[in-house]
Amino acid sequence: MSSKPKIKKKPTPRPELKAQKNEEAMIAGILEGSPDGIGVAVIRLECGCRKMAAVDAKGEPASKVVIYRDEAESICEACKADNGAFSRVLSQFIHWQEPMPDGATRMKIEAKVLGNYTSH
Repeated sequence: MSSKPKIKKKPTPRPELKAQKNEEAMIAGILEGSPDGIGVAVIRLECGCRKMAAVDAKGEPASKVVIYRDEAESICEACKADNGAFSRVLSQFIHWQEPMPDGATRMKIEAKVLGNYTSH
């Protein structure tokens, strides 16, 4: 009986804080159409729809808000009725474009765009 050495896995970021493959094309398209954009706010809703918008270096909108649903012709009925209400948010983050701003700037923009959702 031989024992194989255990390989330690690198820690991976939590999935809700990183863009999924199916979101990356939409993010790239939003950034391409937003020359002042330094990142894209991604808000995932419990219904499966997503809201996205580019943000600039001051935390102001750099694009219109886009609501979409993967592999669907349109957004769900709930989003049509309430425009993706905050009460239905599962996760939210900003996908930063390279080069990313420094940590303090990112935190300031995230608080402005997404709200201060961390408790200290």
